Amino acid sequence: MEQERPQIITPWDLDGTLGENYVPDYIHEMAQDVLTHYEFQANGLEVITTKADKGGLIWKMETDQGPKSLKILHRRPSRSWFSLGAQEYLVKEKQARVPEIIRTKTGELAVEKGEKLWFVAEWIEPLFQVTKDLEGAKQLCHAIGEFHQLSKGYVPPDRAETASRIYRWPKTYQKIVKKMTWFKNIANLYPELAASQLILQVIDRFEAQAIDALQRLEQSSYHEMSAKGNEAWGLAHQDYGWSNGQMGPNGMWIIDLDGVSYDLPIRDLQKLITGTMDDLGGWDISWVKEMMTAYHEAHPIDDQLYELLLIDLSLPNLFYKNAKELVYDPELVMNQEFETMINRIVAIDETKWPVIEELKAFRVGGSE
Repeated sequence: MEQERPQIITPWDLDGTLGENYVPDYIHEMAQDVLTHYEFQANGLEVITTKADKGGLIWKMETDQGPKSLKILHRRPSRSWFSLGAQEYLVKEKQARVPEIIRTKTGELAVEKGEKLWFVAEWIEPLFQVTKDLEGAKQLCHAIGEFHQLSKGYVPPDRAETASRIYRWPKTYQKIVKKMTWFKNIANLYPELAASQLILQVIDRFEAQAIDALQRLEQSSYHEMSAKGNEAWGLAHQDYGWSNGQMGPNGMWIIDLDGVSYDLPIRDLQKLITGTMDDLGGWDISWVKEMMTAYHEAHPIDDQLYELLLIDLSLPNLFYKNAKELVYDPELVMNQEFETMINRIVAIDETKWPVIEELKAFRVGGSE
């Protein structure tokens, strides 16, 4: 008799119609089986968040050994072993404020089921977001700088693939330049859509910014810096912000590490600054300087890193992040709401360049 193949976890709500807390029955059944691999007794599972379009999930559990989380990592297992190894390294070797992983009865970091990795970690309480003001932004910057410093030297376990973006910076920049042509072509193909004419009006400025940033990257110390290798630079979170850096016992905690990879660390800082300026509705030189200084106190920014940070900030990051969705379904995306958003991004971009210019004379942690 042919043995039944194990069930594979697949995305279960691609169109978002089942509700944010919906979990298929077969995954509930898998969870109960996974929990038999642990010493504790769970009293119930509360869905905290799902990645239903990717097959990921986080539960909170009350157990006889205190509150814990159970998480399905949506990436392929070899990639997930990289992030789990990083989390273990940061806790055990560096005493970093990231949640500790609970090992199984047999000493494993995770259970593989449904072609995904499942793991349990301590549930840190209380955790709360810092206030969305300058002081909060500085706390976030200092915390991610500390994370970068502590993550240096990490070596992934043998069964993990090496996740690194250190050597991909030129390709990333080239992709952004290439996509600008795509956006232009799509707008020309759909002239009747609400946002098409606006895209055609502004695309040249953003394309020029991307080309200039790529040229500056190639002329910078990037290749010399990347040649130092993965372990010398350590890990970047890749999805860091107000929700993944939170205040808790003894200071700021960094959570949701499943996307970490080796990278030049200021990629996280660039994203945090860009996102914060978006929230403010315009670039503020005093905020940017203080955010950089707070980061520098935990992870010093030398002249080479600073040059790279300014180059990365000068990419049309905000425009690209929001415009790339139009590639998948132009008729759905390029509506009046999209047009309003692009107008807002253009206005924010106008405020960016005087700040970038002033930052050229700024020396983090020193005199200007």
